[in-house]
Amino acid sequence: MHSAEHILNQTMIRMFDCGRCITAHIESKKSRIDFRLAEAPSPERVAEIERRVNEIIQSDLPITEHFLSREEATKQVSLARLPDDAGETVRIVKVGDYDTCPCSGPHASSSKEIGVFKIASTDYQNGVFRIRYKLAP
Repeated sequence: MHSAEHILNQTMIRMFDCGRCITAHIESKKSRIDFRLAEAPSPERVAEIERRVNEIIQSDLPITEHFLSREEATKQVSLARLPDDAGETVRIVKVGDYDTCPCSGPHASSSKEIGVFKIASTDYQNGVFRIRYKLAP
């Protein structure tokens, strides 16, 4: 789920230029993630999000982690959501050359291990687009 979240985040950034999610709740059976958008994507765009995420998953990208000092990490990624008390060493997770961000969650070693990404539902309220998703083998 965490690995899929990274790919979904980067897909949304590339499709909508919206920045990373504003909130995420990652669970093993179904997860949700929220983005600030000016308007709700059409059903066709939602289908395109799902298609693009699955395309990246199937491309079998390596998922790696690197540990950097907080100072070095700030040169590569935003640490805005990282708590101040997170320490001086930051874990950076990379999904091939598709996404890079700090993360403390568990990850697959390859995108192909994620399975099939499925958008279970979406809604849009007050400028926030919520995606609920699940994974199938």
